[in-house]
Amino acid sequence: MKRAAPAFDAALPPTARPLAAAAPAAIAGLLEAALAAGDGAAGAHCIHELWMRGEFAARIEAALEALWRRAAATVPEWLPMRYVDWLPQAYEVAAGFAAARRGRSNVYLILLDFADRRRGPYGVYVGMSRYAPAQRFDQHKAGIHAAGSVLKRGIEVLTGPTLHLQRLTRAEAARIEAGLAVALADAGLLVEGGH
Repeated sequence: MKRAAPAFDAALPPTARPLAAAAPAAIAGLLEAALAAGDGAAGAHCIHELWMRGEFAARIEAALEALWRRAAATVPEWLPMRYVDWLPQAYEVAAGFAAARRGRSNVYLILLDFADRRRGPYGVYVGMSRYAPAQRFDQHKAGIHAAGSVLKRGIEVLTGPTLHLQRLTRAEAARIEAGLAVALADAGLLVEGGH
């Protein structure tokens, strides 16, 4: 008898990992159903869970490509468009930071293209701004108060790991930005920014 796939709330943030207890076969079934239905949110959680479990890069890349092709309009902004091997580490490191008070500043991560470096292919820029991360990325790419590394090498915003680090006081955002940059570098990532 075939077991039914677990029900889960696809609106949850990726850090909730609603499929953490699901068997691999159940996740595969949910992903297949999400692709067939064009359900980007459910598919994103399936891919994210496989990613966090260390699934083979080729399988994650194929799943990402299929999801973006079939459900681009409904894929949540927290799911990257490409495979990054250290994404689980970024989630783990960022989870160690929290803020006590709410404000108007945001901490964000931007994926950088370092394919031309020995430590590549990717690095990360850590920043903070009063603008939403996607808006601040667009400003960087347009040359507005741009960090050179983002202007030249910026690929996309990595929203998921820092979803909980939005709307902070400026002082806390500055403290977290600096600490997060150091912690990610200590974890072995190629880090820019974080001042």
